[in-house]
Amino acid sequence: MEPIVELVDVMKKFDGKPVLKGVTFSVMPGEIIGYIGPNGAGKSTTVKIILGMLKKDAGTIRLFNQPLNAGDVAYKARIGYVPENAELYETLTAKEYLLFVGELYGMEEKEIIGKASQMMDALGIKESFHGRLSTFSKGMRQKVLIISSLIHNPDILFWDEPLSGLDANSVQVVKELLVKLKKEGKTIFYSSHVMDTVEKLSDRILILHDGYVIADGPFSELKKEAEGTLEQLFNTLTGFDQHEALADQFLSGMKGDFTHDA
Repeated sequence: MEPIVELVDVMKKFDGKPVLKGVTFSVMPGEIIGYIGPNGAGKSTTVKIILGMLKKDAGTIRLFNQPLNAGDVAYKARIGYVPENAELYETLTAKEYLLFVGELYGMEEKEIIGKASQMMDALGIKESFHGRLSTFSKGMRQKVLIISSLIHNPDILFWDEPLSGLDANSVQVVKELLVKLKKEGKTIFYSSHVMDTVEKLSDRILILHDGYVIADGPFSELKKEAEGTLEQLFNTLTGFDQHEALADQFLSGMKGDFTHDA
């Protein structure tokens, strides 16, 4: 079986500063991949390069067993994407927005409305089908984004912080949804700071740090590097051991015990 996604030595700089210094990994069809790393490590940048939203500076990418070249767009019909920070067309209703997205994928209006209505019902927001997105809460907007990423039944999902803003019940629904999508052969590549979710759901975990993937494997294998939870492993591998000292510093500042000059 060939990888559905393959990156080799992918590099990217912003304003001369290297962000991705040689990212290499592959994803097999039907895998759930948790892609984690410190803020600013380049997780979103990696996904945007795969989706053609950013240009890589060097390296090779293969998607659906084909080289990814500038100008390629056909492959995007097989992809669902939830960005970390999305700007929705707030003057549209949920129905209008999902119709717009579905039609971009060549779907018929009747099919889009039928799917969207049922999916919104499952996520508890069907009563807002005709509501304007400008009136939606963060969690409701996130649900619309999740629906828009799945309405065309894609082969692979790229989700960046998909649980952001969701209530506890919706989080459980989405977690169960990911498991069921995997059983249907879908591939899921997602980033999250919710380590417990990444640990429990992922077939493999990729840890990005200092421009490279420094760990790649199931949690059962990765934890041989360090005992404890994924969060403890993450801190060990990325060299972060200042959480207690920084919490103390924050607390001192809150109390007015200033130890740092402005």
